Amino acid sequence: MRIAVSSDMDEPVARVLVYELRRRGHEVSAYGALRGDDRDGAGRPDWAWSAQAAAREVAAGEADQAVVCCWTGTGASMAANKVPGARAALCTDAYTADGARQWNDANVLAISLRLTSEPLLKEILDAWFAGKTSEDTSDLANIDRVREIDGVA
Repeated sequence: MRIAVSSDMDEPVARVLVYELRRRGHEVSAYGALRGDDRDGAGRPDWAWSAQAAAREVAAGEADQAVVCCWTGTGASMAANKVPGARAALCTDAYTADGARQWNDANVLAISLRLTSEPLLKEILDAWFAGKTSEDTSDLANIDRVREIDGVA
């Protein structure tokens, strides 16, 4: 699976994230402080630019999913959610990550660099990648409504 990853800071948990995704067999495209350059502004380390770049890959079908990071995770999730077709969820634990995949069909995982330890990151990733979208009609109706709001239905 191709995963776009962004971080506004080169923090240890961001480096572990990239390592862990690759260890799990995913192809990683990096943005922000993890990229190391500024082609077309996509390498700018600020959370708004880097999260948008990662979310755009998902929305365009160039990446299957994305993981966006900033100090609290809120800014990165807000920026990613401005990209039509991206459904970002700020997850601080594995249960929330599973629910975001199951009930919201989230395709962008947002992580707090401040709150997420390495063991917690691995638990969140386990739940995120194991999560399957619910087949419940109410859940699917909500997911469809979000797509309509985005204008991508």
